[in-house]
Amino acid sequence: MKKKTGLALFDLDHTLLPIDSDYAWGVFTQTIGWVDPAVFQAKNDEFYEHYKAGTLDVHAYVRFATEAMRLRGPQQAAAGQARFMESVIGPAVRKEALDLVRRHQDSGDQVVIVTATNEFVTRPIAEVFGVTELIAVELARGPDGWFTGEIAGVPSLRAGKVERVAQWLSARGLDWGSVESTFYSDSINDLPLLERVDHPVATNAEPALRAIAQQRGWRILDLFKEK
Repeated sequence: MKKKTGLALFDLDHTLLPIDSDYAWGVFTQTIGWVDPAVFQAKNDEFYEHYKAGTLDVHAYVRFATEAMRLRGPQQAAAGQARFMESVIGPAVRKEALDLVRRHQDSGDQVVIVTATNEFVTRPIAEVFGVTELIAVELARGPDGWFTGEIAGVPSLRAGKVERVAQWLSARGLDWGSVESTFYSDSINDLPLLERVDHPVATNAEPALRAIAQQRGWRILDLFKEK
């Protein structure tokens, strides 16, 4: 029997990173003066609570979360993105997470980051981890080639992650049956994909997910000493 392809899927925020990159980007736009701090923070906190509760309207959130950079245009957005990577993401990247990704790569697994955060924020983060395959919320572009604030395709959130991974597999002539799949995540929002893979790993798990993992005998990994 042909050996199955190893597939290691990783959530990003609070899984490979000890922070939420999407939320942190919003805070960063306040510090550099792109948004009104009081107005933005209140709305950002509201969306974040909805995300944790599993009730997020992802389309409304993406329009809100990308507005500041969309209004700045490509050059200013790229400059802000670079500053964010240097000042916020760089210090948050931990050796434990880098080593975990590298172990899968060294063993020949195909590594994919699967995140509900948009591609603008997460593409350079995936590069820091040495991961070329990124499944993120894809941003639609207008006739001028710049982001519109809308989502292109299926958003990679909750059950959408399962659909997007299935699309990714199909595009490579694979399916769930032809891979030996592992998924690392901290969030109850990712329960659909955790239930779909061969090896779910509750990683830095929030209490609701940790309880499910304990009940079902899933592997529990505390990658960081603190979240």
